[in-house]
Amino acid sequence: MDKILEGLVSSSHPLPLKRVIVRKVVESAEHWLDKAQCEAMFDLTTRLILEGQDPFQRQVGHQVLEAYARYHRPEFESFFNKTFVLSLLQQGYHSLDRKDVAILDYIHNGLKLIMSCPSVLDLFSLLQVEVLRMVCERPEPQLCARLSDLLTDFVQCIPKGKLSITFCQQLVRTISHFQCVSTQERELREYVSQVTKVSNLLQNIWKAEPATLLPSLQEVFASISSTDASFEPSVALASLVQHIPLQMITVLIRSLTTDPNVKDASMTQALCRMIDWLSWPLAQHVDTWVIALLKGLAAVQKFTILIDVTLLKIELVFNRLWFPLVRPGALAVLSHMLLSFQHSPEAFHLIVPHVVNLVHSFKSDGLPSSTAFLVQLTELIHCMMYHYSGFPDLYEPILEAIKDFPKPSEEKIKLILNQSAWTSQSNSLASCLSRLSGKSETGKTGLINLGNTCYMNSVIQALFMATDFRRQVLSLNLNGCNSLMKKLQHLFAFLAHTQREAYAPRIFFEASRPPWFTPRSQQDCSEYLRFLLDRLHEEEKILRVQSSYKTSEILECSETSLQEVTSKAAVLTETPRTSDGEKTLIEKMFGGKLRTHICCLNCRSTSQKVEAFTDLSLAFCPSSLENMSFQHTTSSSNAQDGGLMQATVPSPSEEPVVYNPTTAAFICDSVVNERTIGSPPDEFYSSENTSVPNESNKILVNKDVPQKPGGETTPSVTDLLNYFLAPEILTGDNQYYCGNCASLQNAEKTMQITEEPEYLILTLLRFSYDQKYHVRRKILDNVSLPLVLELPVKRTTSFSSLSESWSVDVDFTDISENLAKKLKPSGTDEASCTKLVPYLLSSVVVHSGVSSESGHYYSYARNVTSTESSYQMCHQSEALALASSQSHLLGRENPSAIIEQDLENKEMSKEWFLFNDSRVTFTSFQSVQKITSRFPKDTAYVLLYKKQNSTNGLSGNNPTSGLWINGDPPLQKELMDAITKDNKLYLQEQELNARARALQAASASCSFRPNGFDDNDPPGSCGPTGGGGGGGFNTVGRLVF
Repeated sequence: MDKILEGLVSSSHPLPLKRVIVRKVVESAEHWLDKAQCEAMFDLTTRLILEGQDPFQRQVGHQVLEAYARYHRPEFESFFNKTFVLSLLQQGYHSLDRKDVAILDYIHNGLKLIMSCPSVLDLFSLLQVEVLRMVCERPEPQLCARLSDLLTDFVQCIPKGKLSITFCQQLVRTISHFQCVSTQERELREYVSQVTKVSNLLQNIWKAEPATLLPSLQEVFASISSTDASFEPSVALASLVQHIPLQMITVLIRSLTTDPNVKDASMTQALCRMIDWLSWPLAQHVDTWVIALLKGLAAVQKFTILIDVTLLKIELVFNRLWFPLVRPGALAVLSHMLLSFQHSPEAFHLIVPHVVNLVHSFKSDGLPSSTAFLVQLTELIHCMMYHYSGFPDLYEPILEAIKDFPKPSEEKIKLILNQSAWTSQSNSLASCLSRLSGKSETGKTGLINLGNTCYMNSVIQALFMATDFRRQVLSLNLNGCNSLMKKLQHLFAFLAHTQREAYAPRIFFEASRPPWFTPRSQQDCSEYLRFLLDRLHEEEKILRVQSSYKTSEILECSETSLQEVTSKAAVLTETPRTSDGEKTLIEKMFGGKLRTHICCLNCRSTSQKVEAFTDLSLAFCPSSLENMSFQHTTSSSNAQDGGLMQATVPSPSEEPVVYNPTTAAFICDSVVNERTIGSPPDEFYSSENTSVPNESNKILVNKDVPQKPGGETTPSVTDLLNYFLAPEILTGDNQYYCGNCASLQNAEKTMQITEEPEYLILTLLRFSYDQKYHVRRKILDNVSLPLVLELPVKRTTSFSSLSESWSVDVDFTDISENLAKKLKPSGTDEASCTKLVPYLLSSVVVHSGVSSESGHYYSYARNVTSTESSYQMCHQSEALALASSQSHLLGRENPSAIIEQDLENKEMSKEWFLFNDSRVTFTSFQSVQKITSRFPKDTAYVLLYKKQNSTNGLSGNNPTSGLWINGDPPLQKELMDAITKDNKLYLQEQELNARARALQAASASCSFRPNGFDDNDPPGSCGPTGGGGGGGFNTVGRLVF
């Protein structure tokens, strides 16, 4: 039969006749043949397949071999043995070279025919070795593609174990040697198809054996980073990029950019060749990897590489915009390269001559895809022309060409440029995958939560945003001092100048933590703020005393330094000094005076005292009863004399206050007290302390309480402040011991603010003790936060000075039912007037949660600059003067309400920031106002108001203001060196940041959804239930994070 077939295929008979005879030969395969006849037939068909003169002969060989192998399988198994296959692979077949693709095709088909035979296992073992040898010989793309087909169908032939790693590495090297010299489209398509088959094989191996991936990628980098001038790796390596998991970008890029063994020359070559990969059609994610490597190099400050590569490749990348298949990736890389190259217009000016032709070409084709592309391109061009203005001769033709496309706003341009600068890339290398709001967008630095330290973080950010206080702290000369103020200065300096997204305030936390605060446990931010200000105040006083004992030259130097410091601090306040000693910085910034009168209702005798305060604690007004009895944890006398919620700073003659750790700052919602600096005179309450019990006392108050019509009106901070200042009747268990009567008597107590602070701190007393259930509860009532707050200040003055007060003509009776009359103490004949001092809201600390024992703190804040305060004060004073007279005539309420809406509307467009531990985002005053209405558990707790001054120490008459950048003083060398050192350290930490961020994201105390807007989840939500500390928290989750 083999002779018949051989004669037939070589005869000159017509082709149809040959096909009929071949069909008969195929059918005869069902008949029995001896072994010799079978081998002869197998030998003939093999020769026809491998050496056939025409396609017909090769086709006949395949058909007959398949038929006879199916019906005579043992004979074919004996013929297609290990020795025969090995000879084909190593020696070829007769005149056919061993590297001919026909041999691989023949072996591929032979494996299919004996797949069910036991001997196939021996062939698999043989091929595992042979395919490794083949790829080491750098086969051509066609042969490599056929090998990939074989290994894809028979994965048993792929080397195993360590040999699989070697095989993948050698296959990568083989791809790097691929070349296509043809320019014909058909041949180019075939070449791309061959490369795709090989890259798909590698992908399958990586999936099956993940251990092979990293060595393969190392081999890729070794190829593209080679500086051997005789070897140019193939752009076909780009086909592998789409198979690398994107999750590995951060780890791989950090590893590359921080590896000391990778030289700058090698990195430059690698980056240039990766940019060349943009030319590879159908390759995905090449642009993502290129941008990630650019950002990685910027993060480690390898700017020389970035400059060289950008100037070398920017025109090539721009030219890729002409080709639709690679245009999206090319545009992404071009945008990043241009926007990050911000130190010189050189790169942009290299492509400027080519822009007009590209725009005209795409405008003329009219395709929707072209229009969308041009919109993105023109936005990029506008950003670059904005950044490098001053070249009208170059830009006019471009402006004419793109005039029909939208131009981005100046704010958007600034944001885009700020995000893309090389110096901002250290913030977030992974931003090529997902961009989060970081310092690059807000310009602010967050504070890392060290374990339930949100109470400290929220307070520190509020103080930092108190502009005048921050500037005074930064301008202090504290070199050689290890005080708490020095640590605060250090912290403020880092918040202002670090490159970190978030800073860890470990040193300051350990130094400022009250001794009774258990680490990693929830605490009250108000109590912490009070302790912090007291410590700073007392410390400055002690340092002054210590400096007085220094001798000769050291004494002179110290006194000069302190005079400079205090002179700088003094310019920020217009409050006159009322004490003999010089005020501390805390007194100048936060200190006010409060005068308390007590009038005996029996003999009408009065006693009074004046106390300093740093903040006021505002209780909530009772909702119904005018004469209301309520419980609290200490008596009124104790509250006035260093009890709960007081931060008492002793006078220089006394010992520092020792805080009681058991007196946590949870108090009844109806306690009316103030926090003080300075000790009250002993004689004032000398009788009360022996006659009034300490626990469970009741105060009967007789105050005109602002009512809620229908229970619907939201109380405002002004209402709570008026309630705080309203007279109080001491009766029943709280009778006043009158020295004149020598007995307990009913009395009237009245408090008046006589000196206003530069920064007014208000605490809303939201935590009350439930006597019935013996638990502390939170008052969740919403409170309206006025942008402008008018603080009534009672001052003794001459009649001639009344006309100097711009608000003296305001009818104060309209504000709170003849409150002005009530504020005047009985039995006094002093000539006094009430001045409404305007304050502007600076920051709000919010507590998120339903109880005092759980939840989270975060803060809203904004920069209230001196210029803004002065301008708004002048503007408001004029408006109030007019509004005041109109209000008086028409019987309206507080005249500030007339202009309040106007000021609020202006503030809507200004920048407010939301500080939520390490996260800082933009927000608006509207979000501040509506936080409780949208998220009922999130309530304002501590408010910081800035006084609006008519004259301010930070105005142009400040001799040092010319040296201040953005209003802040220049840092001293010691601070600047520390920040520079930390910034360098921060760059070295980038390798570990990806893992740290993943850990932080999983355990972060407070995080937003990726969109970051507070219209979705409450900003204070944290813990497993996302409820800000309430409801279904378990024991661990109830802690404050």
